[in-house]
Amino acid sequence: MHAQDIYKKFFMDNSVVAHRGAWKTRGLPQNSIESLREAMRLGCTGSEFDVQMTADSVLVLCHDNSYFGKTIEKHTYRELAETKLSNGETIPRLEKALMEGMKQTDTRLFLEIKSSSTVERTVLSAEKIVQTVNEMGAQPWVFYISFDYETVKRIKQLVPSSAVAYLSGNVSPEQLKQDRITGLDYQYNVFKKDTGMIRNARESGLSLNVWTVNSSGDMDLFLVHGFDYITTDEPELLLSKKK
Repeated sequence: MHAQDIYKKFFMDNSVVAHRGAWKTRGLPQNSIESLREAMRLGCTGSEFDVQMTADSVLVLCHDNSYFGKTIEKHTYRELAETKLSNGETIPRLEKALMEGMKQTDTRLFLEIKSSSTVERTVLSAEKIVQTVNEMGAQPWVFYISFDYETVKRIKQLVPSSAVAYLSGNVSPEQLKQDRITGLDYQYNVFKKDTGMIRNARESGLSLNVWTVNSSGDMDLFLVHGFDYITTDEPELLLSKKK
C-alpha cells in the first residue's frame, strides 16, 4: 500500500496528538511503549515521542539528553537498560515503537529528532533514524519533527515524500514552503502573538500543528482556527471536545 493511500484512508481525523504518548491520566512513563499504546487505545490521530542516539548508535525514546543521570550519547544501550522505567519497561528502542505503531492505522507516529552535542552527530542520528524507518517500511506512519532546521531540511533531501515539520517557531511559512517543509509545529504563544501566521501557513499549503496545548481555553482557540494537529498532555480532554 502506498503512503498516500494510507494517509487518505486511515488515521483518525480528530487533530489530537498525545505529547510523549498518553501518560498523564494513568501515571505512565512518558515516551514509553505503554504510553504509545494508550494514545492508540484512545484513538488519537497522533502520538509524539522523542528519539536520541546512544554511544553505541542505538536509537532510543527519551526526551532529556540524560536518562536517570546517564548522558545518553555517552553511554551504551546496555548501560542505560540497567535502569527500568517506573512501569518496568526497558528504555524503548525506536524499532519497538515503530513495530507497535505499525500494528494499527488510526494513530500516526510524530517522531521528534532530538539535537545532539554536535551538528555532525545530530545529522548522523537523523540519517540513522530515516534509515531505520525506511528499512521497516514505517514511513507512512511517521511524521518527522525537529527543532533543528538543518535536520528537517536533511530529512526532505533523504526522503522527499516524507512528512516533516519544524518546531522552533522562527521560520516564516513562506520560507518553509520554499524549502519544501511539510508543515510548521510551533509553540502556542507564537500563534497567539501572530495570528496572521495561521493564514500565511494555509496560503502556503502547510500543515498546522501547535504545542503543547493543555488548557481548555487554548484548546478551544486552536479548534476554532481549524488546526490540523494539536499536541497536548491532556488528550482525553481534547478528544472530549471533538465529540
